[in-house]
Amino acid sequence: MELQWPLILFTTLGAASAGVFATQGIYAILGKGQKAQLPALITSVVLLAVAGIAVFFHLQHWERIFNGFGHLSSGITQELIAIVVMVIVMVVYFAMLRREEQAPKWAGVLAVVISAILVVVMGMSYMMAARPAWDNALQILSLLGYALAAGAGIFALLDASAQEDAEFHGLYGLVGTIANAVCTLGFIFMMSSAANSFTNVGNYFDPNHPTAPMSSATDYSPFSGDAMAFTVCAIILALAAVAFAVFGKQSKKWTIAGAGAAVCALVGAALLRAVFFACGGSVFMFY
Repeated sequence: MELQWPLILFTTLGAASAGVFATQGIYAILGKGQKAQLPALITSVVLLAVAGIAVFFHLQHWERIFNGFGHLSSGITQELIAIVVMVIVMVVYFAMLRREEQAPKWAGVLAVVISAILVVVMGMSYMMAARPAWDNALQILSLLGYALAAGAGIFALLDASAQEDAEFHGLYGLVGTIANAVCTLGFIFMMSSAANSFTNVGNYFDPNHPTAPMSSATDYSPFSGDAMAFTVCAIILALAAVAFAVFGKQSKKWTIAGAGAAVCALVGAALLRAVFFACGGSVFMFY
């Protein structure tokens, strides 16, 4: 399947926004990371805005996107609802930060809950029985793991000057990056086994492209063709994010470690979504 980069950027940046917002919510619940709360909120808003802009480049007639908003069962409508609610929670969170240095715990809980909902809804939009590589809970878990890793790295970077939270940055960073690595590997190997779900429907040729070869199940494996390079890089970057978290925990140099973990998680997630689209063949295969 052709790579849909606007959708890849939307999902990657949207999950990163949710990850940062959820992370600052967790820190607020624990009474940590006060200096980074406002910068983290601004970062989350910017990431969400850029993600929203990116998705419009997927459409030749972007104004027609509004035609789908009347159907509550459509993924794009559910994503819009989740984003609107998240923006409302962000406004409330900002108002609380203007009153106090640290947001109250209930605001932190709201941030975590709506962030998790947004990531799950984005993942569920691609749950299609017709595409075996997509129709699996590991696809959603890979987004949640990435959001944790990106949120941990970005928040640690923004809070690098506050040494009192350095130890917790290490713990949270390790949890987030390890979860991301495990979910990345799990999703990749799930996609590699999805080819067993393909159904051959007999010899066929495309009348529009009579000389072009038809697809086979092996074309939709993360370990074959052009997807191979994306797959290998996604795995390496997921593991590199863990290495940066370990480095940060040991050295307390979160300017370097946080930036490294965030960049590795973000780029690795984008490449994993590229693999996701490359393996998105229909269950009905022609050969």
